[in-house]
Amino acid sequence: MTSPTDFAALLCSRLCHDMLSPVGAMSNGLELLADETDPEMRAKVIELLEQSARSSADKLKFFRLAFGAAGGFGEAVPVDEAQDVVAALAADAKRVKLNWAIAEPSLPKPAVKVLLNLSQIALDALVRGGTLDVGAESRDGNIEIVARATGERVAFDETIGRALQDEVAPGEITSRTAAAHMIALLAQELGGGLQYALSDEALVLGAVLPEPEGLIG
Repeated sequence: MTSPTDFAALLCSRLCHDMLSPVGAMSNGLELLADETDPEMRAKVIELLEQSARSSADKLKFFRLAFGAAGGFGEAVPVDEAQDVVAALAADAKRVKLNWAIAEPSLPKPAVKVLLNLSQIALDALVRGGTLDVGAESRDGNIEIVARATGERVAFDETIGRALQDEVAPGEITSRTAAAHMIALLAQELGGGLQYALSDEALVLGAVLPEPEGLIG
């Protein structure tokens, strides 16, 4: 069994891994800018620096909502905030079309954490591009969440699927599966659950979470 300290370290490793590319690009860009004298090349380097800075900011916003306490939002998070970070990740992935179907103006923080992490997992499966459909609705006292990745040769490590259902074997909780394991534990604590279905062309991830009274809408 993974200790809380080790699990926190795995999540930190995942965050550091995701931030390494844009931050490294900024560092390299600044080195190039210091030596470059050609105005056209300097303009290109500055453009790359701006892209890397945007990507870093987008990832940090995602981490804040998907892993952190999301301070400043109270017990519920505006759906627009979640949509913005998912849209930024989809745009960064390129060749991914995002469809968003959530009518509620806000969702409880735990639901947003689950929604964002499922969206990230689905997005990671679209290695050749495709469509990411994200939806959530309140029904019969529950919040139902779905993230569907559709595209050519959807790639999915079923170890992540086992982590989503809290069925990982010893040693299978790694920086790659830590986020899935985290939301599986969160869903259990709330009295809900996660599920997934995989085919050659689609990955469907879902969650059903009890709806906290008075927090939807």
